[in-house]
Amino acid sequence: MSDKNRLKNLGINIKSERLRKNISQERLAELANISRNSISLIETGKINPTILKLLDIANVLDVDIDTLIKDI
Repeated sequence: MSDKNRLKNLGINIKSERLRKNISQERLAELANISRNSISLIETGKINPTILKLLDIANVLDVDIDTLIKDI
């Protein structure tokens, strides 16, 4: 699988969990101390977040990081 596809899958997983928890991009960004634009770019697979940012996102979404990296 290409890196581009892996980043897209990561973004899909994050967006899925965010929507499941009924959290807006703005709220996720605020709680994870990331810009809303960065959340958007992560969810669309356009940027590769650091492992620390992934941990922050997972903590805010109250999921194990394995949930976010599934199928990547």
